[in-house]
Amino acid sequence: MRSLRKTFEANILILLAIATAASPLRAQNKPTPYPEMAPADQYRMSRDAEIMLARSAVPPSISQDAEVLVLGQRSYETAAKGKNGFVCMVQRSWTASFDDPEFWNPKLRAPICLNSAAARSYLPINLRKTKLVLSGYSKSQIVADIKSAFESKELPPLEGDALGYMMSKEAYLSDHDGRWRPHLMLFAAETDPSTWGAGMAGSPVLGFKDSPEHMTVFLIPVGTWSDGETALPLGSNH
Repeated sequence: MRSLRKTFEANILILLAIATAASPLRAQNKPTPYPEMAPADQYRMSRDAEIMLARSAVPPSISQDAEVLVLGQRSYETAAKGKNGFVCMVQRSWTASFDDPEFWNPKLRAPICLNSAAARSYLPINLRKTKLVLSGYSKSQIVADIKSAFESKELPPLEGDALGYMMSKEAYLSDHDGRWRPHLMLFAAETDPSTWGAGMAGSPVLGFKDSPEHMTVFLIPVGTWSDGETALPLGSNH
């Protein structure tokens, strides 16, 4: 978007990615609240509303010249042409990691605006997953397809400066944490998050590995929403 996931290091909640839309890590013995995909229409929204929500991921100085994608019948499609290299969209729940309990949550809406490097190297993963989802593939089939696509190099490796903005007050990233807080997402080739100091006591950087998609995602909370309003301190849910 990739959902929120709970990290227990210093009791900080971190956002999983995707798409684009991650959720808190639940205990393994709890039932999955969304065991299968809901009817496709439940993941859709009006075109105009989706354009506005997508642009809200980032300050207007960036979003006004960005390309905007909206969810179509078969995948995402261009709703507005851009000229600054950024691509804004609203990720759905399947942007999350495959083991995320809210992978099929139809309520999730995760506005994100990607820089050109992320649009070239992270976005193709999102678009491929979306096409598979809307074609009726099961989660296990999607996992197998993504694995095969990386092995055959149909999906490109992540570029080192891939960045996404997630600063929308209107986001809904999980049932537990709602919009969480504004943050930046750095997408990197799979590595140990601790090499960046992610999750260490006092570090502003959070991170997690997503091995099936060959990436590590780093999250950096920021102090304001895209409209300039001050966000609550880290540790507050809303």
